[in-house]
Amino acid sequence: MADSPPLDPTGLDPAGLYRLMAWLSPSFPVGAFTHSHGLEWAVETGDVRTAVAMTDWVAEILHFGGGRQDAILLAEIWRATVAGDGDRIAKVAELAAALSPSKERAVETVSQGKAFVLAADASWPSEGPALPPGDIAYPVAVGFAAARHAVPLRPTLAAYLHAFAANIVSAGVRLIPLGQTDGQKAIAALEGIVSEVTEEAMAAGLDDLGGCTLLADIASMRHETQYTRLFRT
Repeated sequence: MADSPPLDPTGLDPAGLYRLMAWLSPSFPVGAFTHSHGLEWAVETGDVRTAVAMTDWVAEILHFGGGRQDAILLAEIWRATVAGDGDRIAKVAELAAALSPSKERAVETVSQGKAFVLAADASWPSEGPALPPGDIAYPVAVGFAAARHAVPLRPTLAAYLHAFAANIVSAGVRLIPLGQTDGQKAIAALEGIVSEVTEEAMAAGLDDLGGCTLLADIASMRHETQYTRLFRT
């Protein structure tokens, strides 16, 4: 699929940057801090014990798992919204809500998607096509809002993937536990992968969806019955 047409040829303007920073800030009320994306189980079993192991775990999810999949879905809903294609919007939204490999991952993306839509619509209302009724996955909610507010796709993808990775790293800092500096070193180490996945999603379509992070998927399934836990997922 060809690169998306730029909404602003000069790049991300201050208003768009401000909205991305607000929407994907830890202070935006989507409850991201309550989710570990299965990492809590991996720490419980000893699969992730160090900062290096945590960074590798998140890198794999970004490159081959939920991060990459979310990025492709975000790009698709952005393009459909820019085109004003209601049927395509509904198709992508339905597919995104059905793709989670476990109950907890579905809870994670749908609960954050619902919270994002409510907060964004209340704080930054805009005109344009509407999302269909029913469950809305988090990347769909973010991509839809970015398109409606003329925020370009590439920075939206990079900001979303950074927030995605930062949330899992934040969970790891609390769970392992690690110091805040180790957490920031992990974020720095993931910068290149976020850039790579951003560019991949810019050129990808729905036919490119798929993942192979089986340990992370199994961890999210095991977490559902974990005896003691701090996180919802």
